[in-house]
Amino acid sequence: MSQTTPFAAAFAQAQLPGAVGLIVDRDGIRHAEALGHANVASGAPMQLDTVCQIASMTKALVSAGAMQLVEQGRLDLDADVGALLPELAKPQVLTGFDAAGKPQLRPAKRAVTLRHLLTHTAGLGYFFIHPEVLRYFGAVGMPAPGSRASVTMPLMFDPGERWEYSVATDWVGLAIEAATGERLNDYLTANLFAPLGMTKTAFRDKLPDDAARVHVRSAEGALSKVDVYLGGGEFDGGGGGITSTAPDYAQFVRMVLGGGELDGQRVLSRASIAEMSRDQVHPLRAGHMGTAMPQLAQPYDTFPDQHTGWGLGFLINPEKGPNGRSPGSLAWAGIFNSYYWIDPTAGLGGVFISQLQPFGDAGALACFGALETMAYG
Repeated sequence: MSQTTPFAAAFAQAQLPGAVGLIVDRDGIRHAEALGHANVASGAPMQLDTVCQIASMTKALVSAGAMQLVEQGRLDLDADVGALLPELAKPQVLTGFDAAGKPQLRPAKRAVTLRHLLTHTAGLGYFFIHPEVLRYFGAVGMPAPGSRASVTMPLMFDPGERWEYSVATDWVGLAIEAATGERLNDYLTANLFAPLGMTKTAFRDKLPDDAARVHVRSAEGALSKVDVYLGGGEFDGGGGGITSTAPDYAQFVRMVLGGGELDGQRVLSRASIAEMSRDQVHPLRAGHMGTAMPQLAQPYDTFPDQHTGWGLGFLINPEKGPNGRSPGSLAWAGIFNSYYWIDPTAGLGGVFISQLQPFGDAGALACFGALETMAYG
């Protein structure tokens, strides 16, 4: 493929190990490009179908699975989820720490619902974003990564009163398991991945040998791979544990563009897609993330000049984006600098996957911006 596209030009300046960029419409893939390396140590090239850790791009897939069960009446958006998830029954709010550093708690004013979880308004947080969550775990003992205990914490605020990015979608996945009696991977494979032809998408116990590796960049710009894997825990992590490929994820993007249907396979009703695509949190503003661990994630805000909202699984921009994205588009990202957008108005979407930490890398964002600009050019 020619290396003269704006995407390739941005990649040449970005100092990324490798990247894949796809532009799609309702009918298929408009543009596909794979550049650089999946593993700088081995020299393995990045291919269009290289398996990567999509991290928090997992959340939209799990949200779609939950909405299937809402359609069937097996989950309720506005019921107390404590009936399914005992850890979220009678939630407690963290109010601070005493002089000895012991966490101080009070009962929450209301129950946590599935809608709160899908919109990140439940009161939960992330230890790498929220200093109070990191301090809480420091006081009670840091749980093992991938354990159910790692997503069990008091609330930072009463449900519905703020938007804070969080482990909430991990609990959505556990709610799917509780409602179906199935492992999350099994449910999603049968009801979402297989119907959409997402044959390389799964929760895996270990990273495949031929999968891309996560990299870090030294102060001098040298890239090296690091051994980090978000899967393989004691439960299928609905917040970030899926491995997938850019073409597989593009199938999901096209399904949303198609109002819940792809190539004759309907996995969600148009009404469910509309509900997922509606700002659920107004007048709250969604989308901004701080950091408690900048080596993992930089502070991030997709549209700092817009009062962005959140649907049932997606960031929503209320105004036109700087690269052409229509108002009301859907988007989010993964911590290893992967990003996607879905623009139902224009009938366009895109998937960008790289494997680099920390999140919010300027070069990766420039590549994603170039891809989006190409889509609307």
